[in-house]
Amino acid sequence: MRAGLPSARARPRCIPHRSFPGLIVPLMLSPFEWMIAKRYLWPGRGEAFIALVAGISVGVVALSVALLVVVMSVMNGFRAELLEKITSLNGHAVVQAYGGRIEDWQRIIARLERTPGVREASPLIEQPLLASYGGRVEAVFVRGHTDADIRALSDKVLIGDIANVLDGSGRVALGSRLAQNLGVRVGDIITIINPQGRTTPFGTSIRQVGYEVGAIFEVGIYTFDEKFVVMPLKDAQTLLLMGDAVAQIEVTVDDPDRVGTILAPVAESLSGKAVIADWKTMNAALFEALQVERVAMFFALSFMVLVAAFNILSSLVMLVRAKTRDIAIMRTMGATRRSLLKIFVTTGTTVGAIGTAAGLVLGAIVLFFREQIVAAIAFATGQQIWDPEVRFLSTLPSRTDPWEVAGIIALALTLSFLATLYPALKAANTDPVQVLRYE
Repeated sequence: MRAGLPSARARPRCIPHRSFPGLIVPLMLSPFEWMIAKRYLWPGRGEAFIALVAGISVGVVALSVALLVVVMSVMNGFRAELLEKITSLNGHAVVQAYGGRIEDWQRIIARLERTPGVREASPLIEQPLLASYGGRVEAVFVRGHTDADIRALSDKVLIGDIANVLDGSGRVALGSRLAQNLGVRVGDIITIINPQGRTTPFGTSIRQVGYEVGAIFEVGIYTFDEKFVVMPLKDAQTLLLMGDAVAQIEVTVDDPDRVGTILAPVAESLSGKAVIADWKTMNAALFEALQVERVAMFFALSFMVLVAAFNILSSLVMLVRAKTRDIAIMRTMGATRRSLLKIFVTTGTTVGAIGTAAGLVLGAIVLFFREQIVAAIAFATGQQIWDPEVRFLSTLPSRTDPWEVAGIIALALTLSFLATLYPALKAANTDPVQVLRYE
């Protein structure tokens, strides 16, 4: 046995992992532990490779957190914007009578307005017809609204005045894409063609009525802007020869997610006469696809956070190997295993926290400049990245959910913490006698 070294019986035994019940590490660090942790956060000149790996770990955490925030915000924004724009014209639910005619619609509206949770109910006529101007013909959806519903489109008007399209004006409002396809401007006269005209001894005559364009609006959903012609309810009744009947009743409720529950009593009373279709039913395939895509994207991008955690683990393993002699010296000077555990857990967790904070900032910047980024990519590649014909919406939406951001932060910090445990335990269980034996 070499002089100056304790006997094997006197050597301190390595404490196994079970010596740290629950792997609970106190948050409070002593000045000594914090000083060492800060030094290990920025390795010295001779450890440039370790510093590079630590920097990569921070970058990967930042990119993964930023991607999660951006993707989830865009998915949430897409769903919320799509729901808002769809319900702005169709309401949250529609009462449709068998046969397409509701004669006693005033009584049904009174029943709906007495239902708890129903905010508004109004008559509606929607019919696919043809619109013609200057030799051009387009398939359109003619929608007859009350004056109150027409005024609700005032914030979506691009050209003209929605007040020109009220009852008795003889004017209509067109979607922006439809106006572009027909080549019409405000003040032009378009012809609405109803193939089901009056019956005469010589057959059914096609009904053609001219209307002046009083306003051009843009809802933001490509299909709506390309097909819709909005006119007063009485004009639609006259055009379609419906008398005082309407085709549908649109309903707006306080909580769109509970629309089925709110309207269940009314649906029972209308059984056999009419059916109630809510926004979930009318757009079920679209919103279910969005939900599946949202969950799949979160699951897939979460693996990037896991990869970042492995980077933190590898950088800490390299740091522990590089600092083995320093660890042994600190142990001989009285540093406890708990102190070493806290030092390396703090070092790795701080790397994860820095990367998470940087990712949140990067994600916020990307979301703020998302339209410019999409335009730049489209310009560089020559391809239209956000096609309204495919995406339904004219612009790239975004809506950040604070609870989802909190979950992303918790995921990143938890995985970063778990990645530090193995190298921290290895450092804490370093045997100073074995390390310093041949020093």
